[in-house]
Amino acid sequence: MAEGVARLDALTQSPVVDALARAFDAAGFELALVGGPVRDALLGRDTHDLDFTTDARPDDILRIVTPVSTARWDIGRDFGTIGARVRGEQVEITTYRADSYDGVTRKPVVEFGTNLDDDLVRRDFTVNAMALRLPGRSLVDPSGGVEDLLAQRLRTPVDPDISFGDDPLRMLRAARFASQLSFDVDPETVEAMGRLAGTLRIVSPERVQGELTRLLQTDDPVRGIRLLVETGLMELFLPEIPALRLEIDEHHHHKDVYEHSLTVLRQARELEIARNPGAAPDVPLRLAALLHDIGKPATRRLEPGGAVTFHHHDVKGARMARKRLKELRFDSDTIEAVATLIELHLRFFGYSEGAWTDSAVRRYVRDAGAQLDRLHILTRADVTTRNKRKAQRLASAYDDIERRIDELRGQEELDAIRPELDGNRIQEILGIPPGREVGQAYRFLLELRLDEGVIGADAAEQRLREWWASRG
Repeated sequence: MAEGVARLDALTQSPVVDALARAFDAAGFELALVGGPVRDALLGRDTHDLDFTTDARPDDILRIVTPVSTARWDIGRDFGTIGARVRGEQVEITTYRADSYDGVTRKPVVEFGTNLDDDLVRRDFTVNAMALRLPGRSLVDPSGGVEDLLAQRLRTPVDPDISFGDDPLRMLRAARFASQLSFDVDPETVEAMGRLAGTLRIVSPERVQGELTRLLQTDDPVRGIRLLVETGLMELFLPEIPALRLEIDEHHHHKDVYEHSLTVLRQARELEIARNPGAAPDVPLRLAALLHDIGKPATRRLEPGGAVTFHHHDVKGARMARKRLKELRFDSDTIEAVATLIELHLRFFGYSEGAWTDSAVRRYVRDAGAQLDRLHILTRADVTTRNKRKAQRLASAYDDIERRIDELRGQEELDAIRPELDGNRIQEILGIPPGREVGQAYRFLLELRLDEGVIGADAAEQRLREWWASRG
């Protein structure tokens, strides 16, 4: 904590904070650094977004920040929030709030408050309900946030039934912050999440999707997902995940499919970071890892002798993922990426059982398209066996397929596989107008390209003429 106090002290002396503190003090208004920046500084973490709160009303805030800022925006004016760019950094300054809720929607009746303590206790968790008064730099902590930081505990500033009743989205934030901070959620808070899970239905799909996305971007998304499943919240917006607890995976007898999926998510994240250090968290990859086996419950079959099979769960799972992610308002690129990865996640295991031809490798690359690098990670992460010999065999097989892809990529334009003759040339050679037959000829040449690689335009033309003649 000593390091955290030093970080907080250094933060208050930054040019941005100092400029705002002086400006509000000179204007006769209170100002405090609040929420995430205070929490993260005390934890010894880097702070990125600076949030302030004040007794000044929005018009006063705009007047005060104008001389010390290069840009301002008031899109949140109705909620008391004014944004500005000060000394090159983006900040948000919000008037003290004393909102009330009707219990039917999560939209508050906006009411501006008059004091800092009341503003803080209406926030989501105690660790986010601390503020540092400026310019005097005194810590305000009416709910015991410092004690909860030390205990690594998430707790609401007021009765959790009241807090979550006001805004059910806070229950999803509990899971996100548990994953982000590696904190445990207070038992009373967890119990309230279970009791009030049904109230999440008043939250829009876009808001739910936003919290799920932020959860997946954390360093330990599995922690938050477990909490959402255990409290019944996941059942309301992604029921395919808790459904996995009922199924036994025929490839991994030591884990049910739920535990296997969480392991795949954890391993995919680790491989993602190892392969792309410093890159932003890959949400489509992490979604695909979590959802890759959701087709198993619907395809489960008990075979003679007691064996359990899940034939075509990859295709079924891809369809299910498309439908669910669309309902959660994910963008089309994310939906297609996740569905493609789920549909292809089993393809490699055929390679591990016997060498593929160059044609099969080309088709693997063609089908994966822009998702090839993600598919590499997902397929490797999907190996969760405790049998070290089997794990090593699968890893070696995938090393081999990646090597062959690189070799073929060096010999051919593997990332843009297309016929050696385009549609215009096909029409010229065959003397036909645009239409269905041009498409059939194009597909013939594409299959030829996949099967035999680059054969040259002259050879492709000859083969095209032979194919056309064989059709009569």
